[in-house]
Amino acid sequence: MDFNSTTPLELEVIRTITKTMHEAWMNPSSSYPAGRKAKDIINTARENLAKMIGGKPQDIIFTSGGTESNNLVIHSVVEDFYKHQPRKEDGLQPQPQGSGAKPHFITCTVEHDSIRLPLEHLQEEGMAEVTFVLVSKVSGQAEVDDVLAAVRPTTRLVTIMLANNETGVIMRVPEISQRIKALNLRRVTSGLPRILVHTDAAQVLGKRHVDVEDLGVDFLTIVGHKFYGPRIGALYVRGLAKQTPLHPMLFGGGQEQNFRPGTENTPMIAGLGKAAELVSKNCAAYEAHMREVRDYLEERLQAEFGKKRIHLNSQFPGTERLPNTCNFSIEGPQLQGRLVLAQCRRLLASVGAACHSDLGDQPSPVLLSSGIPFNVARNALRLSVGRHTTKAEVDLIVDDLKQAVAHLEGPD
Repeated sequence: MDFNSTTPLELEVIRTITKTMHEAWMNPSSSYPAGRKAKDIINTARENLAKMIGGKPQDIIFTSGGTESNNLVIHSVVEDFYKHQPRKEDGLQPQPQGSGAKPHFITCTVEHDSIRLPLEHLQEEGMAEVTFVLVSKVSGQAEVDDVLAAVRPTTRLVTIMLANNETGVIMRVPEISQRIKALNLRRVTSGLPRILVHTDAAQVLGKRHVDVEDLGVDFLTIVGHKFYGPRIGALYVRGLAKQTPLHPMLFGGGQEQNFRPGTENTPMIAGLGKAAELVSKNCAAYEAHMREVRDYLEERLQAEFGKKRIHLNSQFPGTERLPNTCNFSIEGPQLQGRLVLAQCRRLLASVGAACHSDLGDQPSPVLLSSGIPFNVARNALRLSVGRHTTKAEVDLIVDDLKQAVAHLEGPD
C-alpha cells in the first residue's frame, strides 16, 4: 500500500527492457544499422511519452529521473536570467526590474524536496529569491490568487506540483497557467520577460489523464517509476529552445539535442516508452480501479474504527485528489503512525513521503502546512493503492491495523 513511493515494473515493461538489452545494445549514435536500430527504439519511446501527455516528441528530453528534471528546469531559468542581464561594460540600459536583480521563483510549501532544496540553496547562495506560498488549510491547495499576488518584476518561474504525494490533492495548475499567460501579455508591453510555468507531474501520470495543452505549462516533469516503468525520467519543454529556453547542466557528446548529453540508456528508455504506451491505452481503467479500491479502503477503516476516530487527512471539501491516495489518522495518544506500522505484520505503507523518512516522530510538514492538527498529523499513515490492489488485500490490511492498534492500546 505504498505505490506513491514507487511501483513495480509491469511485465510488458520488463519484456521490453530485456529484449532491448539483447537486441539493441549498440551505441545509438553509431551510424551502422545496429546503432540506428537503437536510435529508432529511443525515438519510438519519445513518441510514446509525447502521446501520453499530449505533447510533441521533439519537446521531450530523457533524464535520469524526476530530481534531475526538476533541477534542470531551475538551473535553466537561473542561467537564462543571468545570461540576459545587461552588463555595464556592454553599455546596455538596465531592464525594468532594476540592476543587480536576482531571478525570483514562486513555489508552494508542500513541494517535493527536489524543488524545495535547490531553490533554498540558490537563495542561501544569493543567486535567487524565492517565495514559498502557503497552501490553504481549507482546500490543501496553493491558491491561484496567492500565487499571482507573489509575482514581482523579477519573477521568472512558477513551479507548482500537479498533485501532492502525501495528501493526493490536485493543484490548480491550469488556472495558474491561464492567469500567468494573461499576465505575460501585460508584462511584454512593460518590457518585462514572461514568466514560465513548471509542474512536477510525478504523482499524476498513470492515475489521471494528463495533457500539457490543458495544463498550459512550459515544463512538465515525468518520472518512470511512478507509473510502473523504470527508474529514469524525462522533461517536457514546450517549444524546446525556440519558445522555452533550456540550458544543459552537463556537457559531452551532444545527445538529446545537446541538452542532456551522455550515451543513452536504450533499454531503460525503451521500458519507459512501453510504460507510457500502457498508460495511454489504459489510464481510464487504471483510474477507475484505484478509485474503487481506495474508496473501499476508506469505508472499511471507518466501519472498523468508527467515523469519529478516523481522520481522513486527504479529504478537503471541494478539492479533487488522486484516485489512489488515502492519508488518515487513527485518533489515540499511543497511535503514532510509526508505532502502528511497526506492529503491522502485513501492511507496507508510509507515514509520509519516502524522502522524509528521516523525520523520526515529527509529523509530516506537508500535513501541518495543510492545516492538519499536530496530534492528528503525528498519527498519520499514507496508504496508496496500485493498479492491481484488490479489495481482499484491503480486508487483510484493515485486520492488520486492528491487531496493531489493539496491541498498542493494551487491554481495557
